[in-house]
Amino acid sequence: MTTPPSTDNDLWVSWDEYHRLIERLALKVYESGWKFDQVLCLARGGVRPGDVFSRIFDVPLAILSTSSYREEAGTVRGDLDIAKYMTMTKGPLAGKILLVDDLADSGVTLDKVTRHLSENFTGVTEVKSAVIWVKGTSSIRPDYFLEDLPHNPWIHQPFEDYDGLRPHQLSAWMKKFDKPA
Repeated sequence: MTTPPSTDNDLWVSWDEYHRLIERLALKVYESGWKFDQVLCLARGGVRPGDVFSRIFDVPLAILSTSSYREEAGTVRGDLDIAKYMTMTKGPLAGKILLVDDLADSGVTLDKVTRHLSENFTGVTEVKSAVIWVKGTSSIRPDYFLEDLPHNPWIHQPFEDYDGLRPHQLSAWMKKFDKPA
């Protein structure tokens, strides 16, 4: 399948491009020289980048679920919900934390989660943020980002195909990838 061309209103991202962007962001963090103790990714959009960062930097991964895009197939922003609990495999959240998400849209999520960490996790000594995209509407400038999007396009990420896919549709969905004999 081919990815449509991007415009000022719509940024289309293929799986290959998405993976290269995550790798480029990891390289940018590495080249900054900043060392961190844990990656905290924000689910859902930050899970894939967070997983890659955790593997590349060989540090524990923590996952915090947040949600603000719920209505109309995830295209309308509502109030931000932050999960009561965080998932992690190694001890408490502490030390220097790299907060990873896919994008800074309004900046509300990064701002509120950073405040949540300082208010609720006394072992956290420093938090820096990393995202692939930062939109012109964002009130927050992440510490690390790759692409500045002043026109605020809708970013069509490759995993969004699954937003409208339901289990009963899987068989038909998978047939489109079958190669003719």
